[in-house]
Amino acid sequence: MKLHPLLLALSLALPSGLALAETVSVAVAANVQYAFDDLARAFKQQTGIDAKGSFGSSGKLATQIANGAPFEVFLSADMDFPQELASKGLTSAPPKPYALGTLVVWSTRGADLNRWQQALATDGVRKIALANPKTAPYGREALNALNYYKLTETVTPKLVYGDSIAQASQYIQSGVAEIGFTAKSVVLAPELKGQGQWREVPKQAYQPIAQGAVLIHQPQAAPTAAAKRFYDFLFSAPARRILEQSGYSLP
Repeated sequence: MKLHPLLLALSLALPSGLALAETVSVAVAANVQYAFDDLARAFKQQTGIDAKGSFGSSGKLATQIANGAPFEVFLSADMDFPQELASKGLTSAPPKPYALGTLVVWSTRGADLNRWQQALATDGVRKIALANPKTAPYGREALNALNYYKLTETVTPKLVYGDSIAQASQYIQSGVAEIGFTAKSVVLAPELKGQGQWREVPKQAYQPIAQGAVLIHQPQAAPTAAAKRFYDFLFSAPARRILEQSGYSLP
């Protein structure tokens, strides 16, 4: 079938490998949600390709990918979940860190964060929010911090878990929990910046949060050119500036 001359001219005018309406499907750890909007916007301006994010805990997203979910790129909150996918032959290469996350303690209910370790154990704090440590790396590191300060036994009855760091942050923002643990990228997001108070958890109290990215390679679906371009974009200077502005350190 011959193309109409106008359609033929338009197709020839497009950059090589770029379809009329390309979209990259990206599985995005919840802590990256706010930064992802800026990343997708910058990527679209640079390439004309849309990047569509689906947000959740890293563990649940990894499970979906292992079960055949049609994601093309995975931005995890750690290196372990993408490494598991790589070990199953579901990625084009081993995971590569794109950002280093920072754990913070946050309160919108006036908790004394200058002495937050002591505040956690007081009667005035009835609920402490964190993400599910089984599926969310920031939740796992929050538990490590509690262990470091020998607070686990004291505060365990107060802990409330969100499915992801986004839900844990919602518990804190809404006051369901008087205090909780989240990512620095969350408290710096324009939508949440200035709400309550937060403090960085000292780095020695938890394991470094290196966040890994991978290109997904399903058995019947090799990575598209558009997915490869988005993956490469993550490590470009414009993307790195966005990540830094969003509260991440760079690997």
